[in-house]
Amino acid sequence: IKFNERCFVKLLGDMRAYNFVIDVTPDFDDTQYRIRAIDFDQQCYEGHKNVYMPHFFKENRPFVQLCMKRINAETTRQYQHEEHALIANRMKTSKFRLNELFDVMVHDHISTPDKIDTLKSELAQHYQSDQFLRCHTMGQIVKTSLLSIIKKSNIQ
Repeated sequence: IKFNERCFVKLLGDMRAYNFVIDVTPDFDDTQYRIRAIDFDQQCYEGHKNVYMPHFFKENRPFVQLCMKRINAETTRQYQHEEHALIANRMKTSKFRLNELFDVMVHDHISTPDKIDTLKSELAQHYQSDQFLRCHTMGQIVKTSLLSIIKKSNIQ
């Protein structure tokens, strides 16, 4: 759930089962599982939002089914909220470095105009925000997506 949120907010695409690893951390009481991306060549290039949602890939179906079987809707929302808060806090603590990165990203043309138009329309509808419609580059879309998480998390 948290991995899905991270990929979607950061527009990290093509996270099929062979493009990530599962980091297993044993604890006294339990075992923690964290999914980490290992392939970043599809970040903010594709035009459809579902490419940035790992749960839609058929290769990931066993993971999705396991989560659906073990995690209820309330816990799912809690995990989504936790991940958004974590992303927002990381953005806050890395504000200057992140702004330098955004300064470069918003001017970089790494995708086609058609893909940019498709993605910004889909994200505007998904987030119910016209801010995405003002974007002209994938960097602007990523920045808008990340900033929407800060607003959603109410972190100043």
